[in-house]
Amino acid sequence: MKINNIENTIKNLIEVFFKAGKVSIDLRIKGLKEHTKKDKTPVTNGDIEVNNIIIQNLKKITPDIPIVSEETVENKNINLNTFWLVDPIDGTYDYINNKDEFTLNAGLIINKKAVAGIIYAPAKNRMFYTYGKKLSYELKNNQEIVINNKKIDKNNIIAVSYSNNLKPEILDIHKKLNVKEHVKMKSSLKFCVVATGEFHVYVAEARAHEWDIAAGHAILKNSGGIITDFNGNEILYAKENFKNPSIILKTIESL
Repeated sequence: MKINNIENTIKNLIEVFFKAGKVSIDLRIKGLKEHTKKDKTPVTNGDIEVNNIIIQNLKKITPDIPIVSEETVENKNINLNTFWLVDPIDGTYDYINNKDEFTLNAGLIINKKAVAGIIYAPAKNRMFYTYGKKLSYELKNNQEIVINNKKIDKNNIIAVSYSNNLKPEILDIHKKLNVKEHVKMKSSLKFCVVATGEFHVYVAEARAHEWDIAAGHAILKNSGGIITDFNGNEILYAKENFKNPSIILKTIESL
């Protein structure tokens, strides 16, 4: 898939994500219908409706590219190389509980690598996307803001975390990276704020699934940041059961 085609694809998805985000908020205002999935996690009619909007449009825009979504079984049992990873609503607990950090996500995987993606946090009105190296953006007031140029104070490193109570192995990595404090944050918004340089580090043991990180991975990587596992290995996709390894995010590679 050529870079100009990827750019057009991502830009075509911006309005789709704005629409899907509005639907997610409208359904929450009306009152969500919730049930528990087999893995004991919650899902709502908002998750399903957003999923339908994203997938229907991806099939129109890129009809030849398979789609793997958290909320469907389609394509999860075939050998994949180039495909979409969709998490219609990441941070469902926040979504259900009227908080604002939940996100809508689609990441494009080519040759098992995250190359492009889009993340929208509708309750925060923050839209992030990327379609190539040094081509990561936040859309503010209809203006594309490049998020590739970041200056950080290496003596004042701040991390985001998925919990206030971190495991010793994560605290050890924080210490090595000179992290001074960490702030709890839900959803893939963590990837976006590390990409922008608002925060500098995110560390997590093996948890969650590939659709939780693919779009954020692309946005961070193309902004000049880096994501590896705890051993410094590159993160690739289409692994067994789409399970994530451990991950370390850094706002710049030299951190």
